[in-house]
Amino acid sequence: MSNLIKPEGYKPLTDMHQTEQGIKLIKDFFQANLSTELRLRRVTAPLFVLKGLGINDDLNGVERAVTFPIKDLGDAKAEVVHSLAKWKRLTLAEYDTAPGYGIYTDMNAIRADEELDNLHSLYVDQWDWEAVITKEQRTLAFLKNIVERIYAAILRTEYLTCETYPQIKPFLPEKIHFIHSEELLAMYPDLSPKEREDAICKKYGAVFVIGIGGRLANGEKHDGRAPDYDDWTTVAEDGRAGLNGDILIWYPVLERSFELSSMGIRVDKEALLRQLALEGKEDRKQLYFHRRLLDGTLPLSVGGGIGQSRLCMVLLHKAHIGEIQASIWPDDMRLECAKCGMPLI
Repeated sequence: MSNLIKPEGYKPLTDMHQTEQGIKLIKDFFQANLSTELRLRRVTAPLFVLKGLGINDDLNGVERAVTFPIKDLGDAKAEVVHSLAKWKRLTLAEYDTAPGYGIYTDMNAIRADEELDNLHSLYVDQWDWEAVITKEQRTLAFLKNIVERIYAAILRTEYLTCETYPQIKPFLPEKIHFIHSEELLAMYPDLSPKEREDAICKKYGAVFVIGIGGRLANGEKHDGRAPDYDDWTTVAEDGRAGLNGDILIWYPVLERSFELSSMGIRVDKEALLRQLALEGKEDRKQLYFHRRLLDGTLPLSVGGGIGQSRLCMVLLHKAHIGEIQASIWPDDMRLECAKCGMPLI
């Protein structure tokens, strides 16, 4: 409850019926735009994968996956996915996807270790997407172009939402600002990573923070990243390490920065070996996913995840993600939210 933000004078701009209609409007329109913008085909995705294959996303490496035994497989353990970061790359190979094309899917996950607040829920839903690229496209310039195209789809969806519900006014800026996490540290050396994100997002409105996962000049990471999907060690053309990042916006309803997407160019063989060594995870080289990558049987790719409930929350100007999705919340949080005009589904 200490993390709950209670905006003073908050009133929902749509009732619960309009909110449910708005959620469908936003999801349908945005995924159609994302698909056509990046040439992505929809595929069916798993809710769980077998444990021990290296396919599940390890996030920061400390979150526990929800597991259960499978009776017909001799009680072999399955894990509910954290995300589909690595599964998607295997699927691109299975479908023999050509460069310039990719896939997207509805990813649903359970993250039992989340600290529940306005933005974080036990239930995670996002559009997971992945596209095949060439060796020449593994550049920061290419990544920035992808970010701009995704942000353009977000802006188009904001316009449709505001046209459908005139009481909602647009607030996102026309352009997204790019900044490296090292540059952000130099600008705000006395602030924490979260405080730095708040400061830069308040200044520009929409920001892509580049280079997340490696250690910065102060010896600390801006944020954690698993070593086996995003490439955060390759030195880009701007002379800084990192071919990944987060799309963040300044969200006036909560007066804080707000992450909408995490994405990046994925590791090639050299980056995987380098990052596994840096993180002391070299034992993963024996896992199925990692053997496939090291054997050269997986394509080069770029990909990421875009929060579905988060995007709907922002475009409908909601103060709590529980106004968008059905999940489990502490009783005292439900009561407090009801008092503050935030009815949780």
